[in-house]
Amino acid sequence: MATYTLYGAEVSYFTGKARAYLRWRGVDFEEVLSSRDVFASVILPKVGWPVIPVAAMPDGEIVQDTADIIAHVEAREQLKPPVQPEGPLQRFVNELLHLYADEWLVIPAMHYRWSYCEEWAYAEFGALSAPEASPEEQFEIGRNMGQMFRGMTPMLGVTPETIPGIEASYEAFLADFTRHLKAHPFLLGGRPCLADFAFIGPLYAHLLRDPVPGELMRRIAPRVADWVASTHAGAKDISPLPADDSVPETLVPILQRQMREQLPALQATAGLFEGWLKTATPGADLPRGFGMIPITIEGRTAEAAARAFQLYRLQGALDAYAALEGETKARADKLLSATGGEALSTLQLPARLTRGNYRLALA
Repeated sequence: MATYTLYGAEVSYFTGKARAYLRWRGVDFEEVLSSRDVFASVILPKVGWPVIPVAAMPDGEIVQDTADIIAHVEAREQLKPPVQPEGPLQRFVNELLHLYADEWLVIPAMHYRWSYCEEWAYAEFGALSAPEASPEEQFEIGRNMGQMFRGMTPMLGVTPETIPGIEASYEAFLADFTRHLKAHPFLLGGRPCLADFAFIGPLYAHLLRDPVPGELMRRIAPRVADWVASTHAGAKDISPLPADDSVPETLVPILQRQMREQLPALQATAGLFEGWLKTATPGADLPRGFGMIPITIEGRTAEAAARAFQLYRLQGALDAYAALEGETKARADKLLSATGGEALSTLQLPARLTRGNYRLALA
C-alpha cells in the first residue's frame, strides 16, 4: 500500500512539480486522478475549495500547496540530500528561481495553452473530470471547466499587445536555459533542488506536454525538452552541489530576465498590499489579488492582476536573503547587482504572511 497519496492530474501545472519531487525522493506514493468524484469526496470536504494537487500524508493529514507538500515529506523522511540547498547563497538563489517558476513562468504557460491549444485543453479537462464519459461529453464538460482558466489569461497580462513580448521572452529563456544545461545537469549544479521541481510545473504540464508549445520546445530547445522529461521522471543526483556555495554563472541571464520582468511587478504588488493592510484586521485571509498593476515583457506593457500569492513566494526569497551574513551576503549583493536586482536587497513586505487552514493570511 502506498504511503503517500497525490491527488492531481497530468494537465495540472503544480501536480507536475509535486510528482517530479516525489519520484526523485523515491518515497512510496500513489497518484489518484482528481475526477469529479475525488473533488466531491476528498478535496472539497477537506480543503474547502477546488484545487490540485493535494496530498495525503501517511497519518491521513491532507496538505495543499506544492511547497507545503514537499516540506512535509522532507520533514517526515529526513533523507539525504535535502531538497533545499545547504549553502546559504545557493538557498537564496533556489528561492528566487522557485518564485520565478511558480509565479512568472505561469504567464507563457497559460498563454501557449489557451492561445494555441484551447480545444485540446477542453478535451483534457473533460477526460480528467469525467473519465467514464464519452469523448463528446468530456469535451463539453471540459469546455465548462476550462473557460474559467481561459478567462484568467488577461488577468495575467496576456493580451494581443503583450503576446509578441511573451513569446520573445519565453524563447529567449529557452535559449538561456539551454546554455546553462550544456554546462550543468540541474539549476544549481549536479543534483536537483526545489527550484528544479518548480521549473517542472510550467515546463512539463503546459509547455512540453501541450501540443503546440511542446513542438516548439522540442524544435528550438531539445536539450531543455530532454531535461524536462528526465527530471519529471525522477532523475537522480549526478554529483553534489558545489561545496563552496557557488552559483553557476550561466544562471545570470535567467536571473536578469527575472529581475527585469518580475521584480517591478512584485514591487507594485507589495505597494498595493500595503494599501490593503490599512483596513485589514489582524490575521485576515488575503484576497486573491489587490487590484491591477502594469507589467512589461520585452517592451510590451499591459495591466495584470496584483496576485497575492506571489508575495508569499517572495517572502521566502527575502527570508533567505535576510539570513545571509558577511562575505556570503556580499556575494549575494554582487549577484543582485550583476542581474539588475539591487532593489531586491531593500525590498520589504509591510506584513508577514502565513498559511493556515489552506488559506494565505496575515501572520
